[in-house]
Amino acid sequence: MYHPERRQFLGRLSTACFLLTPLAAALSACQQDGWPEGMVEIKWDRDTCVRCSMVISDRRFAAQLRGGPQNTAYKFDDIGCLVFWIRDKTAGMPWLADPTTRMWVADMNSKGQDIRWLDPHHAHYVGRHSPMGYNFAATAQPQAGSQDFASMREHLLARGK
Repeated sequence: MYHPERRQFLGRLSTACFLLTPLAAALSACQQDGWPEGMVEIKWDRDTCVRCSMVISDRRFAAQLRGGPQNTAYKFDDIGCLVFWIRDKTAGMPWLADPTTRMWVADMNSKGQDIRWLDPHHAHYVGRHSPMGYNFAATAQPQAGSQDFASMREHLLARGK
C-alpha cells in the first residue's frame, strides 16, 4: 500500500542528515588534533614554559595546567617545571588546589604527532633524561622502578632546583 506521508518523512529525514553531516564533522574536528577537551594547543617550538621560559619542543615531556578564575592555560616543557611552579604559586593562587583545576602530561611512549595525554596524578613516572634535567617521564602503564605522582613529586622537591 502506498503511503505518501512515509515517503515525505523519509525524504525530509535524508535531507536533514545530508545537511547535518558537515556540522557534525566540523564539531568533531575540535578533538581530531589530539588535544583533550579543555586543553589548549601547544605550539611546538614556539610556546615557552611558564616557569623556565624554555621553548617547548620535546613532545615526550610536555605538560599543561588549566584553571583559575580566567581558566588560564599554563604550559610546561618538563613535569619538574610543573611540580615546582605549583609549589611556588600555591600561596598566591589557592585555586591550584581546587579539583576543577585540570592537568595533563604527555605519555613518553607517544609517537610522532600523536600524543597521548595523561592525568599526571594517574600516570607512572620513570627515569629519563628530560629537557630541564628533572629526569622523569610519564607513562600510562607501570614499569619496573616507576613511581606514582606523589613519590615523583616528593623526590623532585627534596632534590630541589
